[in-house]
Amino acid sequence: MVNARRVHPDCINASNPYHECVEFCFKKIAEVKARLEKENAGLAEAVGGSGHPNREQGRDSLDDKRIEEDSSEEEEEEEDNQEPEVDVSQLTGRKKKLFELRLKMNEARKSNQTDVGSEKKKMEAPTETKGISKQKWLEERKKKIGKLLDANGLDLTKAYMLDTQEAAESKYKKWEKEPTPAGWDVFNQKTLYNAYKKRTKNIKVDLEEYNRMRAADPEFYREASSLQYGKAPKTSQDKIDKMAKELFDREQKRQEFSRRRKFREEKDIDSINDRNEHFNKKIERAFGKYTLEIKNNLERGTALPD
Repeated sequence: MVNARRVHPDCINASNPYHECVEFCFKKIAEVKARLEKENAGLAEAVGGSGHPNREQGRDSLDDKRIEEDSSEEEEEEEDNQEPEVDVSQLTGRKKKLFELRLKMNEARKSNQTDVGSEKKKMEAPTETKGISKQKWLEERKKKIGKLLDANGLDLTKAYMLDTQEAAESKYKKWEKEPTPAGWDVFNQKTLYNAYKKRTKNIKVDLEEYNRMRAADPEFYREASSLQYGKAPKTSQDKIDKMAKELFDREQKRQEFSRRRKFREEKDIDSINDRNEHFNKKIERAFGKYTLEIKNNLERGTALPD
């Protein structure tokens, strides 16, 4: 009954070259045989006193039932092959190892399917979960403003007349505020002059001392033809201390300055420190669109199905 591969000929998985029958397979084969014997006995009693045509009909019905039983048994066997209810303590040697490998394959298949589903959801466009979009908000605002204009008998070009004094002042401040310089504009003459004015704003000028020094030195405003050109006047110690304090405060303010950046908790951590994070952002900005699919496949462990 058992061949070299330890496979029962009546087993449904006998055609599988890697299958080996275990105790669970023998139980299923015995249950199917017992069920078929009972049905054969019942049909024999039902058609025992009739002629040959009835016997042929009984045989046909028996064959149909056998086919239905085989198909149902195949479905049950497929379900049981996924996670067979076998007593692991009774298995030994290769049977136990094969059973453990099947369990691992089933777990890997399930986790793969869940990862593929989550990856597809990530690639799809996100739905609006937090409030409404900006476009919808603008459309609703236009409708409200249109109703107010109609109620006051105003045109759309005169919508500014509905603003209060505080709202108008805030708008003017926004319009007057110049944008922050970026790129090479940081080093142009206007930006440097504005930075100089900002630094000298807190410096207090002593006009009495200035007038006294100008009166004492006839060549206070020296020209290039002066013999004292390049000779600096004597500077008091308190002014040197003020200059040193201003430089120290400037350096302290530069160290404390930090532009706030967006932080997303759901984003994957792919860096070991701040410098590495900045470098990874630059690499992602340059090559991210070309390596997106490869990166997703490596993280998931498999490619998406077509």
